[in-house]
Amino acid sequence: MRYNYSSSVSRVNIINQQDKKELNHILPSEVLSNTQLKIATFNLFNYLEPPNAFYDFERIYSAEQWQKKQCWIAEYLREYQPDIIAFQEVFSPESLKKLVAAQGYDYFAVVDQPDVIDDFIYRSPVVAIASRYSIVDIKAVKPNTELAQTLGLTDKFSFSRKVLRATIDVPHLGNCDCYVIHFKSKRSMIELDEKNKSRSAEQTIIESLKAQVAGGWGSTIQRGSEATLLMIDMIERREATKNPMILMGDFNNTLTDGVLNHLLTNTLRFVSLIDRDAYLAKYCLNDAWDLFQLALTNDINQTDKANREISLEEKVMRTPTHYFGGGSSVLDYILLSCEFDASYHDSLYQVSGYDTYDRHLINPIFERDGESTDHGIVLVTLTLRS
Repeated sequence: MRYNYSSSVSRVNIINQQDKKELNHILPSEVLSNTQLKIATFNLFNYLEPPNAFYDFERIYSAEQWQKKQCWIAEYLREYQPDIIAFQEVFSPESLKKLVAAQGYDYFAVVDQPDVIDDFIYRSPVVAIASRYSIVDIKAVKPNTELAQTLGLTDKFSFSRKVLRATIDVPHLGNCDCYVIHFKSKRSMIELDEKNKSRSAEQTIIESLKAQVAGGWGSTIQRGSEATLLMIDMIERREATKNPMILMGDFNNTLTDGVLNHLLTNTLRFVSLIDRDAYLAKYCLNDAWDLFQLALTNDINQTDKANREISLEEKVMRTPTHYFGGGSSVLDYILLSCEFDASYHDSLYQVSGYDTYDRHLINPIFERDGESTDHGIVLVTLTLRS
């Protein structure tokens, strides 16, 4: 489902008189190039080139299935044309690199490799990033082990999947730090031996219940700790480089239930209001959806009174990115620093469009969507402010 909010762009944001003098020598068409930036996060769902298997020896794509999956991904890229894409569940990085290169993405990076057992069975997929713009630096983020111990974790704490940080030379902004994540899932960390025949039916139920309660909480601790340690690293990086920040991926959790909501912290206790307002916004992240709603609200407020009678909630509802059983939730997010917040005085971009591609989830056609993905694809359009 697509929502778009557009504003005309008549000129770039000129910071000072020196910039204006330099721009006088540039033709208007050159000044207005690359006025939009599209960012997407895309869980590929078991992207593994045959004859390799994912998780067990029976899970292997046929040549026809693999070709179908490749075509489905390529078709999305051709239709929506994101400039920067965060990928999750990548088992075959080299194959993905070739696929995106054929669609015009000259820059591609990973910072890890999946685990391989028995020569052809793959586990622990990795994240990746593709970009139309130059990737000038790439790094795997490492958690601060001293801080981890302070939080009650071990000094061997690590992210369940390595976090990728790519510094990309973005038009009008320069170097921008793009983080790609796939936080720990809600699946229990404790696996029950289902082949144990010594337990009665009741004992099996009891052991399964204990494993689910304890193992589920263990996964929650891991996921929340990953978000915390990553956020600390991002703040330190921001302080050192001043680079704009984009955090995107599969969070495996909503941002509102308390486990991950500290990623959107924007208030401080016991701090001078003057200091807080002057500096805090530079180090905080914003949900792209919230920034989009803000822009949409501003647009509605500029229309006539009749249109205002239709509430924003009725006009725009956030589309889930994942369905499980009878429920649905938003698990895939794009978070942005203040350079993309129109309410921030020094921002250059604003969120002008927000799209969740979910046709394959709510109205699947086997011939078209049979080898797609179990997640919606989130795409955010950023427009240079006038």
